[in-house]
Amino acid sequence: MCELYSKRDTLALRGKHIGPSCKVFFASDPIKIVRAQRQYMFDENGEQYLDCINNVAHVGHCHPEVVKAALKQMELLNTNSRFLHDNIVEYAKRLSATLPEKLSVCYFTNSGSEANDLALRLAQQFTGHQDVITLDHAYHGHLSSLIEISPYKFLKGKDVKKEFVHVAPTPDTYRGKYKEDHEDPASAYADEVKEIIEDAQSSGRMIAAFIAESMQSCGGQIIPPAGYFQKVAEYVHGAGGVFIADEVQVGFGRVGKHFWSFQMHGEDFVPDIVTMGKSMGNGHPVACVVTTKEIAEAFSSSGMEYFNTYAGNPVSCAVGLAVLDVIEKEDLQENASRVGNFLTELLKKQKAKHTLIGDIRGIGLFIGIDLVKDHQKRTPATAEAQHIIYKMKEKRVLLSADGPHRNVLKIKPPMCFTEEDAKFMVDQLDGILTVLEEATGTKTESVTSENTPCKTKMLKEAHVELLRDSTTDSKENPSTKRNGMYTDTHALLSKRLKT
Repeated sequence: MCELYSKRDTLALRGKHIGPSCKVFFASDPIKIVRAQRQYMFDENGEQYLDCINNVAHVGHCHPEVVKAALKQMELLNTNSRFLHDNIVEYAKRLSATLPEKLSVCYFTNSGSEANDLALRLAQQFTGHQDVITLDHAYHGHLSSLIEISPYKFLKGKDVKKEFVHVAPTPDTYRGKYKEDHEDPASAYADEVKEIIEDAQSSGRMIAAFIAESMQSCGGQIIPPAGYFQKVAEYVHGAGGVFIADEVQVGFGRVGKHFWSFQMHGEDFVPDIVTMGKSMGNGHPVACVVTTKEIAEAFSSSGMEYFNTYAGNPVSCAVGLAVLDVIEKEDLQENASRVGNFLTELLKKQKAKHTLIGDIRGIGLFIGIDLVKDHQKRTPATAEAQHIIYKMKEKRVLLSADGPHRNVLKIKPPMCFTEEDAKFMVDQLDGILTVLEEATGTKTESVTSENTPCKTKMLKEAHVELLRDSTTDSKENPSTKRNGMYTDTHALLSKRLKT
């Protein structure tokens, strides 16, 4: 492997020259990745890791067809989109063909954040209103306009919610306000949005948009109940607003049965604006906003030109077209459905076996494992989740944890993920959960009968340490990061539980 620096020197240089708020995965023991192929990543020592979290490398890391398309176009021409070129119109035509007919006008950007920012501008120009309804725990990007509508971020910082932002409950039927035993959770959650609209209007405020991921990722892999989006769209449209579906993390066939995640909610639900990014370029920075002709014309009528230097350039569009080709040629949408179903069934068997698993939820290759300390109370197992992702890393499997309590294991791998990969991942998880449950006393079987007195004592000590760290972790600590970016506490915890 060719490296400019040793891992130690790379870390030192990063500490010196890279902003301290830019974190890495597994901060207490980061992995230095030097190459990747398909669903595997390799460190500087040649160790192979199974990538279960990278929804950016959508069709697989360094896919040869995508690389070839980028190289071929880069050798020929790359310039801004003010010059007439076939790639941008061909790509727009191909993208539009995957969407409902009314969604036919494209605005290209370089990232999902740019796409969501532009979507807000479109909505506010079209409606003449300012206010935005967002979901609790939502994350829509890093721009200032998006931090303002991302409770995942603004509730953890010093910023307070802006007056024009309204936060609706996450439609979570596992640990939300209306659970799976509610007679109609979709209507109940939608009525919360209706109440927000009515309260805003009574204060003289007007709704421009409701924005939501079609399946909430950072919020803990949440699948909205059937009928929720239809009812919300009805209320939002009635208030003169538009519905923005954020597909940045969940689009391009990830759910398997449909190309876009919002389509799983039924043919009678069509958003007014759809945003996409991440997986579009398989790692190349390309993103897009797709909307209706009516909204696009209203945006144009403002008199302000939309120009984005790199957006829609010939190379980015060539890459995007190659990604669409690979999804089709390799039947990756069907693979997401088949492998996703296989993985879900394996995980359901683990749920029956392990008391730490409270819920398995997801569709296709978008799955969450909700870890709990108590099934009845559904107490989040936060410290345990952090311990697990570090132990999985030791087993050469990359996972992350997220959700408001950071207790949900996220599975969203490259779309070329196989049944063999799924089985390997679950086998490693099974082993780690078995040891962890013995150590923490959450396993129903007696630990004493299966272990020597010495090991039983060690397990009890590990349990005490885990509880201590769990108590510390449950408090809001700005230095404790999400998505595998944790402090040394979890590294120590990992060492204590090596039984």
